[in-house]
Amino acid sequence: MKLNEKSAHELHEMLIAKKISSVELTEEVFKEIDEKENKVGAYVTLTKEEALKSAKIVDEKISRGEEIKILSGIPCAIKDNICTKGIKTTCASKILENFIPPYDATVMTKLSAINPVVVGKSNMDEFAMGGSTENSGFHVTHNPHDLERVPGGSSGGSAAAVAGGEAIFALGSDTGGSIRQPASFCGVVGMKPTYGRVSRYGLVAYASSLDQIGPITKDVTDCAHVLNIISGHDEMDSTSSPAEVPDFTKSLIADVKNLKIGLPKEYFVEGMDSEVETAVRNAAKIFEKLGATLKEISLPHTDVSISTYYLIAPAEAATNLERYDGVSYGARVDGIDVVDMMKNTRSEKFGEEVKRRIMIGNYALSAGYYDAYYLKALKVRTLIQKDFTDAFKDVDVILAPTAPTAAYKIGEMISDPLKMYLQDICTVPLNLAGLPGISVPCGKTKNNLPIGFQLIGKALDESTLIQAAFTYEKEFLK
Repeated sequence: MKLNEKSAHELHEMLIAKKISSVELTEEVFKEIDEKENKVGAYVTLTKEEALKSAKIVDEKISRGEEIKILSGIPCAIKDNICTKGIKTTCASKILENFIPPYDATVMTKLSAINPVVVGKSNMDEFAMGGSTENSGFHVTHNPHDLERVPGGSSGGSAAAVAGGEAIFALGSDTGGSIRQPASFCGVVGMKPTYGRVSRYGLVAYASSLDQIGPITKDVTDCAHVLNIISGHDEMDSTSSPAEVPDFTKSLIADVKNLKIGLPKEYFVEGMDSEVETAVRNAAKIFEKLGATLKEISLPHTDVSISTYYLIAPAEAATNLERYDGVSYGARVDGIDVVDMMKNTRSEKFGEEVKRRIMIGNYALSAGYYDAYYLKALKVRTLIQKDFTDAFKDVDVILAPTAPTAAYKIGEMISDPLKMYLQDICTVPLNLAGLPGISVPCGKTKNNLPIGFQLIGKALDESTLIQAAFTYEKEFLK
């Protein structure tokens, strides 16, 4: 196994044993990037010079006998909507093509304290709006398992980088499944933490009440380690949870005896790929074999979660994206006056999907339609949250497919946005409810495409998800 195929915790052991150096590891990752990137397209910006400097700092610490953290010296990718001081943060949009933030996002401040090696900024759907990474303003990202297929989205670049050995771990953001779905499509682990568990300060906003930063990793152990670093209260984020953060690595225990697992009948929808359903139900059987109890449950408002999400998210997006007007920062397209300049800038520099969602959002918020659409969506959101609250009275976690299909072909759904939106049926309810979820690989299709299932937990109970996912992973990989 090549170095770039190993997990972060395995590479950490090799680093401290001086079997490898961080510079050697980083160079191998960049060698893989040189070989694959023109086909995969996982990155928007690469930072090789800075990465090698960081790697050298870690190697010097090791040579002096200093202790290093488990992610120190490990190459990683950062989704390009997370602000990185001195490094371009474009949100894969022409309107921010040359924007260099003067500050770091809180997650970057936390990461930087342990000296990881940032390889670059990963590609994404523009402003995180999309589920395939075909909506990037720069280029399409391809799935490393099949270059004719999408890696999922919007964190498709991060998932493709980890799956393809172009990074050891990555950070993504999840507004309606944007970490979990690409993790499923690319055969890696992806977690959306509880809303507020990880600071959103420095995350370029799409839908502020739904966005959440989280890890994409090669295994559950790495996921726990990354979550340990990035979690915690932040005074710079008014929505940040003040709850104490446990040591998630203490949940890396292979034991699910007496765990009650709910199987929501609404998530096994008509039209779901039969191979996906079989793989997920087989995962449930493995849990049962290991001592867990399965119970069919109902989440009755699942069928309206998509329409609810696609009213709330675009409404918040329309408000958040008002600031991109060609005046303060970002791109500017000249016009005959200020109004014409703003119109030209937004028309030419925003992509089609972003403009579509801004239009939907403004319509939902407009006079005469606010009560009928946006306010009603907020009320339905409360019902979706109540569904989960009621379900968790009887079960500890919920097991469901991450996506109704495996990765589909590039171009297959881009001309039919409604069909693509329905791909989010299994993921958006968690964002509406603010709950944590983790996607774990559970098999492959006959075409050798990865399939993932997701575990859904109670608010701030990532520990139970990690223990259950770790237990399954140990059994599945035997």
